[in-house]
Amino acid sequence: MPAASAIKTLIVDDQQTMRSLIRTSLHAIGITNTREAPDGEEALKAMIASPTNLVITDFNMPKLDGLGLLRAVRAHGPLSKTAVIMLTGRADKELVQRAVQFGVNNYLVKPFTTQTLKEKIEAVFGVLT
Repeated sequence: MPAASAIKTLIVDDQQTMRSLIRTSLHAIGITNTREAPDGEEALKAMIASPTNLVITDFNMPKLDGLGLLRAVRAHGPLSKTAVIMLTGRADKELVQRAVQFGVNNYLVKPFTTQTLKEKIEAVFGVLT
């Protein structure tokens, strides 16, 4: 049972409003150690510079999309165990299967609620305290 406040989280989405919504939801469940990146490329740089426990990433982004980010994280030794939750407006079976194939920890479809986000995080980390 990790303390929610101890989970270092990186929010990756090309839309500022979506990053703000995710951050607000995370803060509501006690995850306050958050950083943000507008795309997968910036996220990867941020993760290499400062380790992260959890990445919540959009799928459709410029430069490096969510699947590309997931593959890069899994391929980079020091980052490979980082938990990744894909948050996207696309729920098609093919995308979900590809994300699972590349090692996604969980998947959440937009629009989401704070409660469903918490459930997805707890499915990865266990009950938050």
